[in-house]
Formats: sequence, C-alpha cells, structure tokens
Amino acid sequence: MAKKAKNFKKSKTGVYIALGSTAFGAISVAKQAKLARNDNDMLRLVDAAVSAAAIVTGLAILYRELKRLGDGNDDVLLG
Repeated sequence: MAKKAKNFKKSKTGVYIALGSTAFGAISVAKQAKLARNDNDMLRLVDAAVSAAAIVTGLAILYRELKRLGDGNDDVLLG
C-alpha cells in the first residue's frame, strides 16, 4: 500500500493534481499581491513576488515531469 502511494507522485494523475494545487496557490498569491498594493506594504509585495516566482518554477518543473512521463500523443494538455 505504501509503495502505491509513493509511486502516485510520479504518475500522470499525481502530476495533474500537483499542477492544480499549484495553480490554486497562485490565486492566493495574486490576492496577497493585490492586498499588498492596496496597503502600500512593500514587504508583503516582495513576499508575493518571491512566492509567484516559486510557483512559476514549480509549474515548469511539473510540466517537465509531465512531458517525461508520456510521449504526449494521447495527452490533450501536451498536444
């Protein structure tokens, strides 16, 4: 059972779930940035920018993992 859960992270389904949760995190960062701009809080704005950079990097890594998992012929997202 533990082996199945461990391999789930490296499956296409696991990568899609990770992509979705990372995109959901991007919504939170966008809200944080908007509040920081409205309050003129430079420290929160910097925090939001760093978080956004981490999300972009994470999405790029997940995309690369998704391309590595399959040839892309049968995958709608990879075209």
